[in-house]
Order: sequence, then structure tokens, then C-alpha cells
Amino acid sequence: MSQEHPGRASFGLGSLGARVTRRPWLFLLAAVVLLVDAVILGADLTGRLSNGGTTDPGSESARVQRVLEEHYPENQPNVVLLVSVPAGTQVDDRKVAVQGVRLAERLAFETSVSGVVSYWQTGLEELRSHDGGQAVIAARIDGGDDRARAELERLAPDYRGRQGDLTVQISGALAVQNEIESTVAEDLTRSELIALPLTLAVLIWVFGGLVAALLPVLVGLATVLGTGALLRLVTGFTEVSVFAQNLTTALGLGLAIDYALLIVRRFREELAAGADPGAAVVRTVRTAGRTVLFSALTVAVALASMLPFPLYFLRSLAYAGISVVLVAALTALTVLPAVLALLGHRVDALRVRRRRTGGAGRPTVSAGRLTEAVMKRAPLVTVAVTGVLLVLGLPFLGARFGTADDRQLPETSEARAVLEVLRDDFDDSPERAIPVLLTTGDAQGAEARAVVGRLATKLSGLDGVARVESSAGTYRAGARSEVPSPADASRRTAGHDLLTVVADDDTAATSVPHQRLVEVLREASASAEASVGGPAAALVDSKNAIGRGLLPALAFVLIATLLVVFLLTGSAVLPVVVVAMNALSLTAMFGAVVWVFQDGHLSGLLDFTATGDVETTLPVLMFCVAFGLSMDYGVFLIARMKEEFDRGGDHRAAVAHGMRTTGGLITAAAVVLSVVFVSIGLSRITNTKLLGFGIALAVLVDALVVRTLLVPAVMRLLGPRAWWAPRPLLRAHRRFGLREEPAADLPADASAAPEPPERTQHERHAASR
Repeated sequence: MSQEHPGRASFGLGSLGARVTRRPWLFLLAAVVLLVDAVILGADLTGRLSNGGTTDPGSESARVQRVLEEHYPENQPNVVLLVSVPAGTQVDDRKVAVQGVRLAERLAFETSVSGVVSYWQTGLEELRSHDGGQAVIAARIDGGDDRARAELERLAPDYRGRQGDLTVQISGALAVQNEIESTVAEDLTRSELIALPLTLAVLIWVFGGLVAALLPVLVGLATVLGTGALLRLVTGFTEVSVFAQNLTTALGLGLAIDYALLIVRRFREELAAGADPGAAVVRTVRTAGRTVLFSALTVAVALASMLPFPLYFLRSLAYAGISVVLVAALTALTVLPAVLALLGHRVDALRVRRRRTGGAGRPTVSAGRLTEAVMKRAPLVTVAVTGVLLVLGLPFLGARFGTADDRQLPETSEARAVLEVLRDDFDDSPERAIPVLLTTGDAQGAEARAVVGRLATKLSGLDGVARVESSAGTYRAGARSEVPSPADASRRTAGHDLLTVVADDDTAATSVPHQRLVEVLREASASAEASVGGPAAALVDSKNAIGRGLLPALAFVLIATLLVVFLLTGSAVLPVVVVAMNALSLTAMFGAVVWVFQDGHLSGLLDFTATGDVETTLPVLMFCVAFGLSMDYGVFLIARMKEEFDRGGDHRAAVAHGMRTTGGLITAAAVVLSVVFVSIGLSRITNTKLLGFGIALAVLVDALVVRTLLVPAVMRLLGPRAWWAPRPLLRAHRRFGLREEPAADLPADASAAPEPPERTQHERHAASR
């Protein structure tokens, strides 16, 4: 084993490469056993995932929701049956009414169902359509989310479709969740079938041979399967979002293929330079493997910034993403080198075109010419590219944040169709109702009614309130307009009283007017022991939770990224430059999120329904994923520039060398990753579509604009100052930093590698300033 620079960490990559070379079959056997176990363990993952997780479980609205579900199930229906009567009849016709009553009674006798309310039993006008041709039966299926959804799947076939003269369609929160999960699973299979052959085609073009092209695809598949098993373990102690599967597939295929692309490319370079297969594997793991480790670390750091948020949607996607990164890096550094050690020169077998200069990561004339042209006009390119990217990001200044609803389902969805009928054809939409939970303590009888009445009187007089329904009666404009009915008594339970504030604004439940009304209600009821819940309150609380966690998360990403890039380069300047350019690469993505998905431009082409807002958690998720992937390419590029600079070349030559040798690699990796994310973006679920297309755009902008134009221009403007660091940081880097040793400097016998020079060219240059 080579002697390492005193105090310099090496992660044992040389030793790892040597062990893999000596016992490749052992590593492959272990991988096969683990892969079989992963397939078995992850087989039931889909059924253990949850939809939701976009609310803060410790918030005021979440506490209200838990009390409502426990004590007021009739006010929290999660199943809605839309009953249509035959043409020419009305829901009030005797024959129809008799069948409607029997249907509701049959549902009420189901042991898992409670709180059944129907038009035929209550006569409530809000449960009857405007034309009298449809009516609603609402109910609640008891139990946790998983149990309730399973029960709905059991009951639905018995109630859906023709029921005598009636026709029944099923919707509600549970039905929406079920359809989202089933649609995501179907779309995921379809995206894999699209991504894999297209990715293989790109890799065949890159490598020119079928064997070399198949290796990254196999590593990607192994990564996805391995991550599925880890996620299955995670579901044992916390909830995991159903969208974690999409992220696992996209990142698993994308990152694993990127890492494998880097490893295979470097291995072929070593073989072409005359190394035997064993030495080529050792050198590849020592050099390209180090880049893979740094890349994995930076992506994992970006994803880990979602962990502090209290919303399990973000936390679970952080678990999924970090798992993907770890499995992808581990597979690329152990299993893939073992395969390469066995293949040797046969890695170039089954060629479909002749090998030529310009493959992934090899110097190209066109890349060199473009880099030279950019560096000659560095000020102009820097200003122009920065200006264009900032303009593309301007639409994000008008972003409006909301909550995803049934409209993210395709228009053919039954659950969505029913809810649209309720919004359009029924009066007094439940979206106008905002629950207020009043704690009455030990108050009883007239005393409790007086407490409720005072709060109801106060709230009913607020702007934006149409009426307040309570156990003390119905209140309008600061006075009681209706005495309590027998049904109002159900609003009172031990220690609590439920008030329903009906807004006079008939917009969506999470609209801006409803959010403002929630703030007004909370301020007005602050003196009483009252809590405000409902969808608008949940959205307000989620936005507050994200706002509280945003600055710490950004600080964590910033500090960790600066540290990682410093360990890679030893420069105090480049980490700042890399972070700034990463941020610029995301502007187009965020601008497109608003211009396309919020405002609805291209909605017809992309086949989705614009709701006028963006789901609150998605920008956070997209930032973490896209920032990490941008760092991935940044590491590829900076590592090669530093390698050349450490050889003793000047700054400009190092920049040109890095651009020439990684240009093809980064382009190929970006194309592969964008293919994977675009295939995810073809989903019928709007949020998944936004995630896929948005990150694909960020990847392409980063690789084709930022890395190709902005990086060489900025590096040319900085000159040798890009590698500067103060003496204390230089000493720290000499002790803790890592550098990629050039393949050409390693002898064929890796165990006899010489000790590296005491100081690199970068260190000598930085110390001299």
C-alpha cells in the first residue's frame, strides 16, 4: 500500500481497491446475497407508505384535528358517496328516497363505519344537488390511515356502481389517498420502463459498447432495490411518504449511473494507458472513487438539511435520499470494481462503434475550443449568463404556497370527479367551514352555554364570517339568530365544545382569504381557551414550520458545502464560488415552477390542472435535491481542475484541462439524469410531474449552461486567486484534506506507490501569496 502524506486522510480507498482486486468473487457473492435479501425485505414497501405528511404534527391545527377525529367523527367524514338517481327522477321521489335510506343504513351497519350522515335521513339542503338529481352520503371509516384505506378497498366494490335504481361514486380523503398511491405505483413502473432503455441507449452512445453501457444500468437497478429495503426498515419506526418511491427511483438510477459512469470511464482510461486490469481497478478506486465519495457526501449533506423540519413528508424523503446516496456510492465502490476486475479488457466487448477520442470524460476538440472562447470573453459571458439566469428566476417572486388536493389527480379519477361535482353543484361547500375547538373545562349546562355563546357572538361579528354554529345556537353578525337544535348538543363533549365558523368567502379551503381569516380567528379567540383547525389553519401552521426551519437548513447546507469543497480543493475562494454558481443554476427551475405549474402555462401540453399555487413543501424538496445534484457535477469538474493544478500546471491550463476532460462526462451524466427525471415527470400526479420536470431542468441548466459557460468564465476572471487560502486553512487542509492522485503518477504495482510530494503546486502557490 502506498505511503500517505503525513496526517492526510485517505478513506482507505487504495486498500479497498486492492482487496476488491484480490477477491472479486467474494464481493460479488456478498452483493448477490444482500440483493436477494433486499428484494424480499422491500416486497411490501408500497403498502407501508403514506400519503400526506405536509402538516406540522405539533401545531395547533394538528391538535384540533386529533380531538375532532376522536370525539367528533361525524364532523370528520373521510368517505363520500355521491348518489345519482335515474334521469327524470328526483332524490325526493318516494321510491328513490326509500332506496337512499336503505343504502345509508346498510353503510351504517358496517362495523368499521361511524358517523353516517345522508340527505334522506337529515333533509340537509347542502347534501342535495342544485337540480335534485344527486345526493350525498358521508361517513367515517375508523382506524389509522393504513387500516382505514384497507377497509375502504374491501367495502368499495359492494357500494360502487349500480345499487338498485341508484348509481354510486366514491370519494373522500381516503379515496383520494388510495388513488394517489395506486397511480404513483403505476406511474413508477411506467417511468422505469421508459428510463431504462433510454438510459441504456445514451450509455451505448457514450461508451460505444454494450458491456460497458450495461454496467451503470445494473448498478442503478441494484441501488434502487437496495434502497427499497432500507426504506422498508425506516417504515418500522416512522411514516414514509409515498413519493419517496419516486425519489428513490430517480436518484437511485441517476446517481448510481453517474457514479458508475465515472468509475467505468476512469477504468477504461487506465487500461488505455497500459495498466493491467488489477492495477487499473486500484487506481480507479483511489482516484475516481474519491470523487464519488465527495460527491456522495455533498448530495447527502443537501438532503440531510430536510431532517430538522417537523413535516414527515420532508423527513421521510431525506431518509430516502440519504439511503440512495449511500447505497449508490457503496455499490459503485465495491460491486462495480469487482465486476471490472473480472472483466478486464472485456469491458470493451460487444462494441457497436469504434472507440474514438471524445467519449465521456475524454478530451474533445469542440469542448476545448468552447472553453477557450469563453475564457477570452469572460466578463461578457459572466454578466450575460448571470443576467439570463436571474431573469428566468423572477417568476418565483410571485410564488403562492398552498396544499395539494384532489386536483393533482388526473381528470379521469373518480375521486376527483366526485369532489368537483360537490364544489360545482352543491350549496354550502364544506370548504367554507373552519372548526374552532373551545375548552370549557368543568363548566356544565347554562354556564357552558354562556361561555360558548360569548365566543360565538364575538367570532360571528368578525369581517369574513357568515355565521357561527355552536351548541348554544347559530350566530350571525354578533347576535344569535337561531336557537340550538337537538343536533347541536352533539357539539359538546367532556371538556370541549365545537364551533363551526362558516366563511362568507366561497373560495377553496386553503385560499388566501381563508388563511387570513384563520389569523383573525386566532387573534380574536386568544383570550379564550380556543384553538383553530381545518385545512387553512393546517396550511398556515405548515408555512410557519417551514419558515422556522428554513434558515437553519440553509445554514447547514451552506456551512457543510463550504467545508466539503474546502477539503477537496484547499481553497478559501472556490467553496464560495461553487455555492454561488449552484444557487444560480436553480433559478430557472424555481422560475418554471411558478410560471408553468402555478400559473398554468403549458398545462395543456403537460396535461395537468393548475391550482394557482405551489405545494408548500415542494420548493424545499426541490432545492435540496437539485442543489445536491449540482454539487455532484461541481465535484467532478473541480476535482479534475485541482488534479491538473497539483501537477504543476498554471491556472488557465488547469481550468482548460478540467473542462476538456470532464465536459463529456458531465454532459453524459446530465443527459442520463434528466432522462430519469423526465420519465418521473410523465406521471399523472401533478406534484410528481412538477418534481420530475423541475429537477430535470435544473440538471440540464447546471450542466449545459453553468458548468459549460459560467464556470470557466468566472475561473478566468479569478485567475490564480481562485486557489488562495490563508496559512491556517492551508495547514488544516494539509492535515485533513484529500486530493485525487493523478493516474499517471501511480505505478502499475499500486503497492509500491511513492510518497507524494511534500507540498502540491496549489499549496506552494497559495503559501507564496
